[in-house]
Amino acid sequence: MGAFESLRIANTSLGMHQTWLDALANNIANANTMTSTDRDAFQAQMLIARARPDGGVDVAGIAESDPEGRMVLSPDHPLADEAGYVRAPEMDMGSQMSQLVMAQRGFQAAVSVTKYAQDGYSAALQIGRS
Repeated sequence: MGAFESLRIANTSLGMHQTWLDALANNIANANTMTSTDRDAFQAQMLIARARPDGGVDVAGIAESDPEGRMVLSPDHPLADEAGYVRAPEMDMGSQMSQLVMAQRGFQAAVSVTKYAQDGYSAALQIGRS
């Protein structure tokens, strides 16, 4: 592995994890977004990651949950239909929170790799100056 390979790989990981965190934050922020039954529900975003041949990782795409969502009985909601139903997003908050922890830990690991690589390069430069 070249001198800057670990930094490059960690950088791709930082980018992928940041995108994952952004998608999860959007999902969690919209978990209680209700719409009328004649409209699509909020669609949760799910990141699709792909390993690169050079050891890094890319965002291959974003998949979205079912626009049908789920019907929720809420007769007092201002968007409720005649039967008292509104459309809610189809997502599991427990899964979203678990993924949030995983994405956060992955991001932290990539930051640590970057820091240790930079410290190693700085030490090598100090040796060269002596």
